[in-house]
Amino acid sequence: MQNSRIIDPDFQRLLNLKNQDLIDLFYDAREYILELYPDSNELLYHTHALTAVFSISDKLSDAFCMLPIYTNHMNLGFNKGTLLKDPNELLTGTGNLIRHIDIKKSSDYRNPSVKKLLTEAISFALKDMDKPTKSIGKTISKIKKK
Repeated sequence: MQNSRIIDPDFQRLLNLKNQDLIDLFYDAREYILELYPDSNELLYHTHALTAVFSISDKLSDAFCMLPIYTNHMNLGFNKGTLLKDPNELLTGTGNLIRHIDIKKSSDYRNPSVKKLLTEAISFALKDMDKPTKSIGKTISKIKKK
């Protein structure tokens, strides 16, 4: 299923500076996440990485995963990765909460083990949310306009 949510123009402008393999990988990973949870809000940032964060509300604290794009690689990050069951030990990292999977090709995330991690992260975020959100399926850019 091709997702019809457009990419924010400011994000797209910065994404276009990356190599085509990363751009293609981002498009596919984004589509996959939006297929799994179409109501997610996409929060866009440009700090040390160009990042799309997927949240059940308009708050970063309610995020369940993210796609940070660095100069030559990208990850699928889980905001509360240390709290997820990871029997296949796919998640790496040393932070208090965040864990990630290095992604170099679509099979690194388009597989049953990662799908299970993503659905668990979504369920966890829904149960952990403080109060219901009015923002559903929106793209919210936090990127400063040039």
